Amino acid sequence: MAIAHSTDIRMIRDDEVAINDIHLADLRMALAQGWDDFLSKRGDLVFVGLIYPAVVILAALYAMNMSILPLVFPLFSGAILLGPAAASGFYELARRRERGMDTSWRHFFDVMRGPRVASLAAMTTVTALLFIAWIGVASFIYSMTLGSGEPWTVSSFLRALFTTAEGWTMIVAGNLAGLVFAVVTLAISVISFPMLVDRRVSWDVAARTSVRVAQKNPVTVAIWGLIVVALLVLGALPAFVGLTVVLPVLGYATWHLYTRAVVR
Repeated sequence: MAIAHSTDIRMIRDDEVAINDIHLADLRMALAQGWDDFLSKRGDLVFVGLIYPAVVILAALYAMNMSILPLVFPLFSGAILLGPAAASGFYELARRRERGMDTSWRHFFDVMRGPRVASLAAMTTVTALLFIAWIGVASFIYSMTLGSGEPWTVSSFLRALFTTAEGWTMIVAGNLAGLVFAVVTLAISVISFPMLVDRRVSWDVAARTSVRVAQKNPVTVAIWGLIVVALLVLGALPAFVGLTVVLPVLGYATWHLYTRAVVR
């Protein structure tokens, strides 16, 4: 018992964390278990699923009011970078359900209390800085291509975007830059937030462990990233209502993917 207690109170180093090979079967099982978790909690947490799209919508409306219409898409797409942090409460509920503990909705906010707060806040800050950097890069690309300084209407902007060389340059450069940010974010966050909820580790240990998982399983992690993006896009299409289902399912599924990727 003394050894277990000692392990519980000290911070774990990343070289003490063993990682597993994960395959497509693990992704399918994680999604299936995430769906099962959602069905058990679908009535309690629908309102939480609305928070994420509401924030993104407000950001987009603010952008349009500030006459920076070209940054609406980067704001929407970049919000995916914040998804792992936004889903931290779902990891906690999945962890509690795994252990047979009470999973009432109030435990969604347990991650905001206790020794995990500092590490979760630090990791969230890292992803938020990546989001800010992405918006900055997107703004720079726009200013170097279509940034004439004149206000755009939706129709005039779309026409310039798809019918001019500058517009296509913006599309290509923006997508390449977005891919870089997506890969970095996926690598550092694929299992880091669930790990911070589950174990007493520092944010940098969790991030490095996540990178190790991605390095050991590059194809599987890349496919997971594509699945996440595809589901978020599908959830966003019907006026963002679908995200009330997609976000919790992905949150729960990410927890189950973590339990397969890391030896606990």
